[in-house]
Amino acid sequence: MALARSVDLNSDMGESFGPYQMGETASLMPLVTSANIACGFHAGDPRTMRATVELARRHGVGVGAHVGYPDLVGFGRRAIEAGDEEISTDVLYQIGALAAFAQAAGVPLRHVKAHGALYTQAEREWRVAAALVEGVRRAPQPLTLVASPTSQMVRAASGCGLPVIREAFCDRAYRADGTLVPRSQPGSVLTDGEQVAERAVRLAAAGEVVAEDGSVIAVPCDTLCIHGDTPGATRLAAAVRAALAAHGIGCQAMPSPAGPPPPPGP
Repeated sequence: MALARSVDLNSDMGESFGPYQMGETASLMPLVTSANIACGFHAGDPRTMRATVELARRHGVGVGAHVGYPDLVGFGRRAIEAGDEEISTDVLYQIGALAAFAQAAGVPLRHVKAHGALYTQAEREWRVAAALVEGVRRAPQPLTLVASPTSQMVRAASGCGLPVIREAFCDRAYRADGTLVPRSQPGSVLTDGEQVAERAVRLAAAGEVVAEDGSVIAVPCDTLCIHGDTPGATRLAAAVRAALAAHGIGCQAMPSPAGPPPPPGP
């Protein structure tokens, strides 16, 4: 059967730190097409970064930098008051750290996605979005920014010619205004495989999702995210892949100015 379309499936990965394990990176990697790898600020460490990049290479998964605030204790989910230059240089620093491991593994660094509070603030605040984009723009290699479709990040990136990939979340609840239900509220994280798979198909095929109040909202997207630290993330990803395939929707890595992702290694 000819595929109706293809969509990227991304996940936030490499979020362990030293002996403290977080997420299901090893089992999840074969099921996704793009990996957003923590760069040491909200999670991750040099050994974890290297291992995650090499795991992505072995499975032919596109590699991107998952940048956040310097907040290991709060896992990058606490809002931090930071100036424009601080945000942009912190973003550039994290990109550079992961780029070194990507180069060592022989894979291109393809995209950047903000994490946690940085993502949330950059969705709504022009100043934070512009500073984030400036950090990505300063990188020595061409990169794509992953951002929610109605966010200030899209506006800031478009203003300076930075490529953008629109993202939707199939394991998170949405509010009627198109933003995510805060993690502090019950029901914000979805762990039912059938529900998550159904949402993934609807997002990929129609660019819409049912919000928490029952309304149907438009969320045009090119990539779907399953968080690596969502309970049962591997099970959810497998359900999503099966549901997409059943509806004639394929999965392939997001387009990137860095070129195609590496073929699976030996």
